[in-house]
Amino acid sequence: MQSVESLRILKALGYHPKNSIRAVFFINEENGDKGGIKYAELAAQNKEEHLAAIESDLGGFTPRGFGFSGASAEMVNKINQNWKKLFEPYGADRLTAGGGGSDIGPLREKTPGVMLIGYLPDSQRYFDVHHSPNDVFENVNKRELELGAASMAALVYLIDQHGFN
Repeated sequence: MQSVESLRILKALGYHPKNSIRAVFFINEENGDKGGIKYAELAAQNKEEHLAAIESDLGGFTPRGFGFSGASAEMVNKINQNWKKLFEPYGADRLTAGGGGSDIGPLREKTPGVMLIGYLPDSQRYFDVHHSPNDVFENVNKRELELGAASMAALVYLIDQHGFN
C-alpha cells in the first residue's frame, strides 16, 4: 500500500513525471515468486526499460532508509552525498549498498542496468506481526505507513528528476 500511497502523494502535488511510474502488486513470493518472474518476463518482452524498482517487503514501519542493489560503492557514496541530507530530517537517511527483494530480483536478469531498491523500515516489531495471527489490518500503524509512503514518494521524485548519474 505504501507504493500506491506514494503515487497518490505525487499526484496530489500535481507532479508530472519525466518517466513512467507504476505500482505493482506481486503474488506468490513465498511459493515460487511467480509474480516477480512473470513481471520481469513481460517487461523484457515489451522491451521496457526500468531505471529502478523499489520493494517494500519488510513491514510498513517507520522509515529508516533504502538499500541500493546494483550500485557500485562510488554510486552509493554519490547517492549519499546528494540525497542523504534530504532524508535526514525524517530519520530515513540510511542509504546503503544492497537492497531490493525477491519480487523485483528477476528484473535484474531481464532488464540489465535496473537499480533494485529495498525500503528499510525500523524492523524491531517485524516478527510481532509477520506471518502471525497479529498480521491484520488493525495492527497497521497509519502514521508509520504514511511516513514510509512519503519517503518512497521523495525517492521516486529524486530518481525521476535526477536519475543515478
